[in-house]
Amino acid sequence: MEMNFATCAALVVFLITYALIVSEQVHRTVIALFGAMIMVVLGVITQEQAIAHIDFNTLALLIGMMIQVLILSKTGLFRYLAVMAAQKTRGNPVALLVSLSVIVAICSAFLDNVTTVLLTVPLTFTLTKDLRISPMPFVIAQIFASNIGGTATMIGDPPNIMIASSVKGMDFMAFISNLALPCSIIFVITMGLLVFIYRNKLVCDPKVQQRVMKIKRKGLIRSKTLLIKCLITLGVTIALFCLHGQIPGWTLESGTVAVVGASLLMLMVMPRREKVLELIFSKVEWTTIFFFIGLFVLVGGLQVNGIIKWLAMQTMDLTGGDMTVTTMAVLWLSAIMSAFVDNIPFVATMIPLIKDMGTMGISNLEPLWWALSLGACLGGNGTVIGASANVVALSLARKHGLQVSFWGFMKVGFPLMLLSIVLAGVYLYIAFL
Repeated sequence: MEMNFATCAALVVFLITYALIVSEQVHRTVIALFGAMIMVVLGVITQEQAIAHIDFNTLALLIGMMIQVLILSKTGLFRYLAVMAAQKTRGNPVALLVSLSVIVAICSAFLDNVTTVLLTVPLTFTLTKDLRISPMPFVIAQIFASNIGGTATMIGDPPNIMIASSVKGMDFMAFISNLALPCSIIFVITMGLLVFIYRNKLVCDPKVQQRVMKIKRKGLIRSKTLLIKCLITLGVTIALFCLHGQIPGWTLESGTVAVVGASLLMLMVMPRREKVLELIFSKVEWTTIFFFIGLFVLVGGLQVNGIIKWLAMQTMDLTGGDMTVTTMAVLWLSAIMSAFVDNIPFVATMIPLIKDMGTMGISNLEPLWWALSLGACLGGNGTVIGASANVVALSLARKHGLQVSFWGFMKVGFPLMLLSIVLAGVYLYIAFL
């Protein structure tokens, strides 16, 4: 890697920006955008390159699903589901946390995990408010569940989609047969540890539990007509998510599908109600959207100047071609990098590097692909900005009054992420090495 002005500036700007995000002395959206613009002004990345590195599909997915969820919340459905879930578990916080996490993990395996948390986090705050308990354990558990569940299938997380499209034989069933077992084990152990860590917060007053059991569900749905329209558009959107990649010639990305669903719903329920429309748009998490824009450009600056590729190549050189060492290096490098930078550009860099290993004497690349998938997807649990689902879930939490600091999340998330990578490493060694 040539250490010219652009490379040095990219590193310095990224590290200073990241340090300020971690310190939480400046709002993360402000500093991410400012850092990104400094990179452009200094010539680290051109305006055209900066725009090219913004993942508009992710942004469209977020905006489209946020609008659908915001309109859906006006029907009273989340309140109804919250009461039903609390009553089915008899108000037991531990049973509730586990059951919600299982639902999130399963949904994240077949939907985008950002979509899943957009649907479940509002429900969580309604539930915890009814039971008068802290929403913290529930939100953290759902973030972990979404990232672990998304790892298990080909369509659950973008890195898996990228690997599947680049490698022959990596089909839907290959991901499930090779990743479902380790993800299930990691999920069970992680949930067990979270229940233990937050055991003091998962306690509910028996009198409150009794009151929740007596709540009448009838009448909680405010508008059945609006609910039907919302469920139709949401159902169509989710169906199109699942069909993505399964239909030959299908070119619509998930972001386009989400915006189509949102615009269709708005057309059905508020074609001329400008004030309602303005209210819905004002409640979209624009600070989260612009935070992602800044983050995409910052990571783009590292990628354009070859810093991510250099880190990956240095790690590969250190392994000396040994299959076991190389697999573990890919796993751990993917996990650590994905905890701090967007895993999409990192995986895009690693795919050609792993392919090159096939021409340098490594005949069976399969363990390396599964190591890349497990590391890149599970690594997102390490920090607040490790995965899109983390940022979105915690932004929604902030709107409901729950503040989770960078360090507050990291001191729980990073050790549990490291444990999940240790378990993934054991699985890879037993199954392939």
